[in-house]
Amino acid sequence: MSLVKICGVTRVEDAQRAVELGADLVGLNFWPRSPRYLTPEQALPVAEAVRGRAQVVGVFVDPPPGRPEAVAEAVGLDLVQFHGDEEPQRLAPWGRRAIKVFRLSGAPEPEQLAAYPEVWGFLFDVRHPDYGGTGERWEYGTLSGLELPRPFLVAGGIGPDNARQALEASGAAGIDICSGVETAPGIKDGERMQRLFAEVRR
Repeated sequence: MSLVKICGVTRVEDAQRAVELGADLVGLNFWPRSPRYLTPEQALPVAEAVRGRAQVVGVFVDPPPGRPEAVAEAVGLDLVQFHGDEEPQRLAPWGRRAIKVFRLSGAPEPEQLAAYPEVWGFLFDVRHPDYGGTGERWEYGTLSGLELPRPFLVAGGIGPDNARQALEASGAAGIDICSGVETAPGIKDGERMQRLFAEVRR
């Protein structure tokens, strides 16, 4: 069964709906420049609403030392996603709780991935000057044939109409979706999420 991560969740009702429909992971954004940014205080009730039913993922971009640790303790994060240019030694203490993101302009180099041997998995998106998710479709088949000891997710321009295509073309274990099921940044649309899960689970 393919994994589905609904990211950029800002509201309790959206988190609950996502999990009811089958979300495996719920992403909360702690990058201050994101329109979906949450403080730990804002994130806690969202995390509590789905705790034990889905894995709660905290998203960070080159955070200052100690920031992910403090947020993970305050919110109760299951996984920590590093979306910036973090070096392997920055992720090493997190072990299997870390997700490393690569923003690609082509297929990832084996040595890039080998530098993160202990992570939970990887997430691949298309390269963009900014660090936020692009929301842009790309050649998901670039990832086809990757043989990794860890699962990987694919992101970027994925929605209800192309989720299955992105999975099949990339060979990914799952998809990461944010704006593809939104009516506005951080506001998820229940009908779009329902169509997404119907497409993925069919």
